[in-house]
Amino acid sequence: MKKNLKNKTIGIVAVLLVCIYGIIGRPSGFSGAALLDAIGQRIHLGLDLRGGVHLILQVVVSEAVSADTDNAAGQIQQDLKAANLSFTQVYKPDPTKQPQVIRIEGTTQAQASTVRSTLDAKYSNEYDLSGGGADNTWTLTMKPPVVSALETKTVEQAIETIRDRVDSLGVSEPLIQQYGLGDNQILVELPGISDLDRVKSIIQSTARLEIHAVVGGPYKDEPEAVASLGGAVPPDDVLLHGSGNLATGSDADSVYVLQRAYVVGGQDFRSADPGTDQNGRRNVRFTLTNEAGDKFYDYTSKNVGQSMAVVMGGRVREVATIQSAIRDSGEITGSFTPDEVTILSKMLRTGALPASLNYLEDRTVGASLGADSIHKGVMAAVVGVLVVMAFMLFYYRGSGINADLALIFNLVILLGFMGVSTATLTLPGIAGVILTIGMGVDSNVLIFERIREELRAGKAPAAAVDQGFAHAWVTIVDTHVTTIVSAAILFMFGTGPVKGFATTLTIGLLANLFTAVFVSRVIFDAHLNKLKPGEPLSI
Repeated sequence: MKKNLKNKTIGIVAVLLVCIYGIIGRPSGFSGAALLDAIGQRIHLGLDLRGGVHLILQVVVSEAVSADTDNAAGQIQQDLKAANLSFTQVYKPDPTKQPQVIRIEGTTQAQASTVRSTLDAKYSNEYDLSGGGADNTWTLTMKPPVVSALETKTVEQAIETIRDRVDSLGVSEPLIQQYGLGDNQILVELPGISDLDRVKSIIQSTARLEIHAVVGGPYKDEPEAVASLGGAVPPDDVLLHGSGNLATGSDADSVYVLQRAYVVGGQDFRSADPGTDQNGRRNVRFTLTNEAGDKFYDYTSKNVGQSMAVVMGGRVREVATIQSAIRDSGEITGSFTPDEVTILSKMLRTGALPASLNYLEDRTVGASLGADSIHKGVMAAVVGVLVVMAFMLFYYRGSGINADLALIFNLVILLGFMGVSTATLTLPGIAGVILTIGMGVDSNVLIFERIREELRAGKAPAAAVDQGFAHAWVTIVDTHVTTIVSAAILFMFGTGPVKGFATTLTIGLLANLFTAVFVSRVIFDAHLNKLKPGEPLSI
């Protein structure tokens, strides 16, 4: 009985078209050069193929811990003074080896209970408090979970800062992530960049993030802004362009008049996080250093209801209204979307690196080496495919055509997924593609040999095909699942090139399950529909 394969055929064609689009997108033409250019834009090459800069950075997280306790020590002094409690000094006894420890000396015995309650009320969540005996000395030690969380956040902020700065290089598909082979380390890979000194300079530079008082604006252009000032810009003011709203970005350019001197700069921000106020409006909560906090309080207390502008990279990125006086912490509230709050808090956090960086490894990979690797890798893949296809045709005769079509479809799905997902193809990734070819053929061999056994047992071609696929299915799934688990482990614990191998291998195996079991079966069924009664199956 002939099978209706219309829906299955439509599904296979649809998958094929989607994958072809993933490989070439919308090419500018159909010449060889145009198609190669389209493939190059869709399939992103890794550092080992394209060439570029490879860096491993160590974040000195102890500096972030030390900076946090420095600010805490300054705040403790203010709290003790506000509570009219006497003391001689608040300091860190060993800032280098124990940056998490703060000591308070010179309190009186009579005020011991008040000192303890004052410190517990504000610092018990982050610090363990001890002391207060006959020597009237107190010690605050940052709790280990707090230290760990601060170190993790410092590395994350450093990654965000580096990513923002790398964007100025115009790098396509940069890899910036935590390096799993060392504590508090960052891996940076920038394909297509050869100037290592420039990369180092940009990563280590201080970002220009500032908050200025708004004199006027927004204006549609500079002449209108100058006219509002009586025809000339005062020396204490400056004209800056920007949207003033993160939602519109640079598409809605306006001009603002700002005071030239900034109130606080990026180096003054300790942290910034998105949140909501008591009315449910989205805002950004930020914390300043003690010195900047005093300066900001003096400014905001005198300018409640006035506007201030967040300037990043010489452009006005957001304008907000001062709701109340702000000291070392406050909120920037506006008509923000969730994305806007995230972007603004990120800009405030990445105004300066949270800690210094040490270079553990830095090197460049030449593009010529990458081109040679691509040539040899592609040649190996092509030769491997041709040899395997020839063998399948020779050994399995007509059914070998089925295997070859499934193999080609497998490669199309693999490359199509790489293009759609913007995954990066590395040199080990090409090895993963070649290994996928072998796994694909292995699946076909299992199925075909089972079909041969059923035919030798005297079954009809249709029954032999049914039993062959049914018996081989469990073995194929078992081998593929175990290999995918191994690839997942490589992806979780490997570095960039190894992850590239794991990615292509996993995608290839999933594609092979589809092609070897589903596509190949549909081709068999289509061939069986055309067989005449009693005609043998070519296998």
